[in-house]
Amino acid sequence: MSVSQRTLQETTTSLSGTEVLSQAKTFFSSRPSLYSTFLDMEGPGHVTFRGQGGEEIVIGVAPASEGTGTRVTGSSYLFDMQVARFFTTLPPVSV
Repeated sequence: MSVSQRTLQETTTSLSGTEVLSQAKTFFSSRPSLYSTFLDMEGPGHVTFRGQGGEEIVIGVAPASEGTGTRVTGSSYLFDMQVARFFTTLPPVSV
């Protein structure tokens, strides 16, 4: 995976944006100590977390362009694996 693919990831889920952000707050705040983070900022379409060494994780949500589900983007330089793991916890959009 190239660096640009690791630092900005995207998925689509059947959850609402509010549900995704709520799950992100639970997921990232309950990681083991090496990868633990704390909520830094939040708004209606995003949450940011701070982790080890001030590393930032940003999770953003928006309605999917197909009209069903929610598009979720995640960005981080060092916590790319944790963002990818979080994405696996989100249910996909039904086809």
